[in-house]
Amino acid sequence: MDNASSLFDVSGKVACVTGASSGLGRRAAIVLASAGAKVVGVARRAGALESFQNEVGSAAAAVVADVADRSGIEQLVADISAPFGAPDIVLHAAGVNTREAADDVTDAGWDQTLALNLTAPFFLSQALVPAMKAKGWGRIVNFASLQTTRAFPGGIAYGASKGGISQLTRAMAEAWSPFGITANAIGPGFFPTELTAAVFGDEDRAARNAAQTCVGRNGTLQDIDGPVLFLCSDASRYVTGQVLMVDGGFTAK
Repeated sequence: MDNASSLFDVSGKVACVTGASSGLGRRAAIVLASAGAKVVGVARRAGALESFQNEVGSAAAAVVADVADRSGIEQLVADISAPFGAPDIVLHAAGVNTREAADDVTDAGWDQTLALNLTAPFFLSQALVPAMKAKGWGRIVNFASLQTTRAFPGGIAYGASKGGISQLTRAMAEAWSPFGITANAIGPGFFPTELTAAVFGDEDRAARNAAQTCVGRNGTLQDIDGPVLFLCSDASRYVTGQVLMVDGGFTAK
């Protein structure tokens, strides 16, 4: 029988985390490094990435890039692979929510949302999969949302992108799991991040969201640690094509 603690060990693995400059992406990158992985954080903000790199130390590297720029994928993969080798794990946490009402959605807002939230996770994964296939082991972790299955005001583009993530995750699993690569998604509830600043800035709204959960509170950054390690390690080797809702039971009520 496997040693229980070793199931969650990612020592010797290389992880790429997009959106590592803040919020759940940064937290995931730090957790993976603490569990033994070498982590390459990718984001657009150089200063915030430098802060992440300084916090983690020699186990971290940073790549400043826009993952939504499809013309730069080949160079991005080269830059990600340069510090520690080709990634075994890719976690797609970069995202945007323009919060445009349905009647006010713009071409630019729609395109930006779909490009970053849905298109980028596919094309970056596609470019990283050959190295995972060669090793016979890989982990792809997408980020879904409450809006994967729920409709919120001002979230039509965001919800469409996150609904797409659910099917993208299943399709990735169908395509790549025969080669030892699992593909799953985390669906966070309400966590205090830059993306949800407007929500947590309204105390009444935050309280209503907490009351909607089964556990009676909103998420904290620490609540993402276990799910990240589970889906990025051998602990989840027979789990693929799934969306794990980490929402305190919000979607159960």
